[in-house]
Amino acid sequence: MSEQQQPVFAIEKIYVKDLSLEIPNAPNIFLERDTPEINLQLGTKNQSIDEGLYEVLLTVTVTAKIKDKIMFLVEVQQAGIFRIRHVPDGEIDPVLGIGCPNILFPYLRETVSDIVTRAGFPPVILNPVNFEAIYQQKRAETNTNLN
Repeated sequence: MSEQQQPVFAIEKIYVKDLSLEIPNAPNIFLERDTPEINLQLGTKNQSIDEGLYEVLLTVTVTAKIKDKIMFLVEVQQAGIFRIRHVPDGEIDPVLGIGCPNILFPYLRETVSDIVTRAGFPPVILNPVNFEAIYQQKRAETNTNLN
């Protein structure tokens, strides 16, 4: 009877892969007093980069508008390299699609808030995200498309 090896999960590196800030209507936009409308788009991707090593990428685009004028546009790609070994094949996808994004999200949230504040605007605090629901929705869409 062979011994089963213990699962390994380790964070190798967390980093900002890409960061963009645009304030197309500066300086006049700073004189506006109306509350901006905030639009948020969030995505996740992952890829194997070596045996047992995976890069997980959270991408967010935050657009703030007042009427038809863009106040600011922030795009952030928050990434992490994770070592995952001895995990059954069927369990890797949920780890990459739920567990890793949950680890990265607080860093993404801090990066967005920091860059918006440094740009001279009140901070944008991203609401918590249910990555399990997003993962389940993607799986359901994939299964629907396969049928």
